[in-house]
Amino acid sequence: MRLKYSLALVLLLSGCQLTQSDTTNSPTQETNKSEQIAKQDNAQADTSKKPLAKKEAVTATPKVIAPQDQEDVWQRIAMQLDMDIPNNKKIDYYRTWYLKHPSHLRTVSERAQPFLYMITKRIEERGLPMELALLPVVESSFDAFAYSHGSAAGLWQFVPGTGKMMGLEQNYWYDGRRDVVASTDAALDYLLQQNKRFDGNWAHAIAAYNSGGGRVSSAIRKNKKLGKPTDFFSLDLPKETSSYVPKLLALADIVANQEKYGIDIPAIPNKPVLTQVDPKEQLDLAIAADYAGIGVKELQSYNPAYNQWSTAPNGPHQLLIPIEKKDQFLAQVNKNRGKGVKVARYKVKSGDSLSLLAQKYGTTTKVIQRANGLSNNNIRVGQYLMIPTSTKDDSKYALTAENRLEKTQSQARGQFKLTHVVQSGESLWSIAKENKVSHQSLAKWNGMGPRDTLRVGQKLVIWKNSDKGAIIRTVFYNVRSGDTISGIASKFKVKGNDIVKWNSLQKQKYLKPGQKLKLYVDVTKVSV
Repeated sequence: MRLKYSLALVLLLSGCQLTQSDTTNSPTQETNKSEQIAKQDNAQADTSKKPLAKKEAVTATPKVIAPQDQEDVWQRIAMQLDMDIPNNKKIDYYRTWYLKHPSHLRTVSERAQPFLYMITKRIEERGLPMELALLPVVESSFDAFAYSHGSAAGLWQFVPGTGKMMGLEQNYWYDGRRDVVASTDAALDYLLQQNKRFDGNWAHAIAAYNSGGGRVSSAIRKNKKLGKPTDFFSLDLPKETSSYVPKLLALADIVANQEKYGIDIPAIPNKPVLTQVDPKEQLDLAIAADYAGIGVKELQSYNPAYNQWSTAPNGPHQLLIPIEKKDQFLAQVNKNRGKGVKVARYKVKSGDSLSLLAQKYGTTTKVIQRANGLSNNNIRVGQYLMIPTSTKDDSKYALTAENRLEKTQSQARGQFKLTHVVQSGESLWSIAKENKVSHQSLAKWNGMGPRDTLRVGQKLVIWKNSDKGAIIRTVFYNVRSGDTISGIASKFKVKGNDIVKWNSLQKQKYLKPGQKLKLYVDVTKVSV
């Protein structure tokens, strides 16, 4: 009986377990479960036929592409923009301006293409806000040759004093403010200094980059004294500076949200374009371009710091060239070591001086002294000098300072052009007043800032418009025996002083028969 009871108890308990199991599964679920088991059995049987990668792909999570792995540098920047974009009228204004002028951002992207990757990478390496990569857009529209009314130059628009303070050399041959690598490092150094000055406040630091740390500090002290907030938007700053930070933030907002604003900034490949090489000797830019297998103008566009036809005699010598040209360039440098500059052999004549020869050959007295081991400016008739010169015609070096100035001065700004040779004691203001033009316009016509100083002998162009109803024509007059300036002026109904200016006759006491004079004559007043 005990055995029968125990057996019955076991059966009863087993029946309870089966009943509990049935209550957790509907008929449909049980059928599905059976089908699922069958499918799993089949799948296990077929594992040798199906690649493992397919099975993993079903469960893999989507890969997040890091900023550094993006295809477009603008997107790399966009993913790292971090500064707050407050609701502010000035930000709204500049955002609207950028959106209404998409051609501006297209131009900016084209100019930035060689340099933006390098600038972005340097900012990442220092752990600085990525908004700083957009400052060259605000400062110079990414024009490496930009020169402002305040005498600021380059992508980062350093004025001469701040440039020197940050270690950017500026001389006849080289202007470090336009050296993209050197000026980028200097700009980031300066911004970091300002950030530390303002206890990590980047809005204050960026404002200080525009107007100087002293001015921002003064505005902060003023607000503290008045019990006012000291955030950037509460400060009393110059008009340019109060717009500077909003302009940057508006641009950052657009770059980060191109799809939202319906704008498409042309992509820049997220890879290095240029590399810096140091040939460790002075190179004629035409020779350097040949070494790299590119055109002179292209090489100059990457290296806007070099004012003349070559790198600086005493350095720096470094150049930015396309990264794929590096091995070819260095191989040519090593193969032709010491042949990077052409040297002319010149026999000194009566009346020669080092300064005149330097002007004639487009160099400096120091370079001629160095090339010939001279300790002073003394030279003698019959002496031979070795003078470094360019290998090509001047026109080949299209982006030298002289050729860029010539292009600027030749751009028509009026009906006729005068040439003025600067005399001792003159300034842009005095010359402009004498010629009844604005000194700002005079500066612009000559690629200068209104506060720039002049040097004696410097040539300026002055554009003039004729009187209402006048028809101005250029007349070339050959001086005859007995001619005087006053007589010629009377004949052509012009002013004698104008004839002197038009022909740079300030130092010339007398006219010479056969001499050709340029005159701007109103043909309605005289029969020519």
